[in-house]
Amino acid sequence: MKKLLEISLGVVTSVGGFLEVGSMATAAQAGALFGFQLIWAVVLGTICIIFLVEMAGRFAAVSHHTIADGIRERFGFNAFIWPLLATLLVNFLVLSAEIGGVAIAAELATGIGFRWWALPIAFLAWLLLWKGTFGLIEKGVSMLGLVTLCFVVAAVMLRPEWKEVALGAVPSLPHHDTAKYWFMAVSILGASISPYLFMFYSSGAIEDQWDKSYLGTNRAIAGLGMSFGGTISVGVLIVAALVLGAHGVTEVEDYNQLPLMLIPIFGFWGFVLFVASLAIACFGAALEVALQQAYLVAQGFGWTWGEDLKPRDDPGFSLVYTLTLFLAAVPIALGLDPLKLTIFSMALTAASLPLTVVPFLFLLNDERYVGKHRNGVVSNAAVIFVIALGFVLAMVTIPLQIFGGT
Repeated sequence: MKKLLEISLGVVTSVGGFLEVGSMATAAQAGALFGFQLIWAVVLGTICIIFLVEMAGRFAAVSHHTIADGIRERFGFNAFIWPLLATLLVNFLVLSAEIGGVAIAAELATGIGFRWWALPIAFLAWLLLWKGTFGLIEKGVSMLGLVTLCFVVAAVMLRPEWKEVALGAVPSLPHHDTAKYWFMAVSILGASISPYLFMFYSSGAIEDQWDKSYLGTNRAIAGLGMSFGGTISVGVLIVAALVLGAHGVTEVEDYNQLPLMLIPIFGFWGFVLFVASLAIACFGAALEVALQQAYLVAQGFGWTWGEDLKPRDDPGFSLVYTLTLFLAAVPIALGLDPLKLTIFSMALTAASLPLTVVPFLFLLNDERYVGKHRNGVVSNAAVIFVIALGFVLAMVTIPLQIFGGT
């Protein structure tokens, strides 16, 4: 019964982790401009993150190491510094985008410009991290993310041609705007396969004191939870295609256009549901990314770390998330467009994948860490595919940003 509860909470938590400003923005952009044609990118990204999350949890449960800790110990600090710096930079952009998402939700709700909300939101996030526990962050806040299921309900109520939806899950060449199509595909993959997500998951497994008895629970959470989050992303894309695209809105230029997705279905409550979904999903993700920044630095330098510890017991860890939240709020406070920042940061996230996934592959095949629970043929093939995909994305991201970025 306890494990069943863990699985249920894990699946719910995965919604808060998987669905955030990147997933919502990229899916909405893709649906408005290309209809159902980019559903395959969401499906591919979801399958990839299922494998990576399962491996992250298995590695933590068996070795009692986080991914960052394992990479530093196995390859040395000099080798670890490059993936550390790259991941910190990408996470910083993602965190800034998440704060921007919450700020936009606050602007939609109050009419006060988003830039004025950036620092108060960062302060509220800091206060929760400073005073809260890992259980509160992981489960309490993320459970509120269930409100995002409104997109799935809306997609069903719109009664799409399910045959066309299914065809969208099969990769196809675009009929127009080729550069934008592939840039959106890269951005969707970046939103789905975020390194912070599976690295945070491994830290969470250590925080929750997982051992080998949790391997079955881990597989269930990875498979069901990530699929759940992916389904909501597909729901966002379908609604955007049928509402925005059908009304001639093919370019989502700012977040103020996005509430239009739910208003035709739910009326005024559609606006409320969208604002709540955006605020909760982005705020939950901001907490996780800020924590992951602190985890990365503390684990990389061998400091004491843990969200359940008092700040006086892990001062370095607490200092990192404090500085990170404040600095990430500054670009939004200065008026940087949150939507453009989101789309670009998602593309850059996809390009940075090999730096963390390549050493992770070695760890999952090292018997000193995982013993008989090392990767099998299927898992290794999946990781190699993600690495190859990451290298391709790294090469095409900047050209696509120049020619197809929005």
